[in-house]
Amino acid sequence: MITVLSGSNRKGSETLRFARQYADFLRKHTDQEVKVLALENIPHDYFFPEMYSSSQQAISLRDIQDEYMIPPGKIVYITSEYNGGFNGALKLFLDACSVREYKATFKGKKAALVGVASGRAGNLRGLEHITGVLNHVGTIVMPNKLPISSIEKLLNDQGDIVDANTLESMEKHALEFLDF
Repeated sequence: MITVLSGSNRKGSETLRFARQYADFLRKHTDQEVKVLALENIPHDYFFPEMYSSSQQAISLRDIQDEYMIPPGKIVYITSEYNGGFNGALKLFLDACSVREYKATFKGKKAALVGVASGRAGNLRGLEHITGVLNHVGTIVMPNKLPISSIEKLLNDQGDIVDANTLESMEKHALEFLDF
């Protein structure tokens, strides 16, 4: 199983559009189950002081962790740029998941990173930051990270990714990750 995690909790985020497209490319080239986890669609009832106690965490967080974070051997993190880094909601989610079943959630798993941004750098700083976090928890990050810049220019009026070069880069990256 592979999880594609859309790392923005903003409703209607462009990050989710890129995550869904990436998941489609994976499904096209593998028989493995591919699930998309969108932070914008999960309950956010786990953010309270007791989230750092595995026995007191929200049941919703345990269910999400058990379905999307523990089973896969590979996780794709699609993360938007927030203030020169990656989304704080994604960091909070990773922190919460590290409390219970730490090794099963992170240790030895493989990760691919895709940054999306309206700016010119495609969230390169955020990709480096999340690389450090994932390395710290024992996740093996694929060296080739995919920064995608000026995302508003890559979408049509319906929000579909229509830029041929971007689609080609995403598919090549997904193929590389399947071989990683």
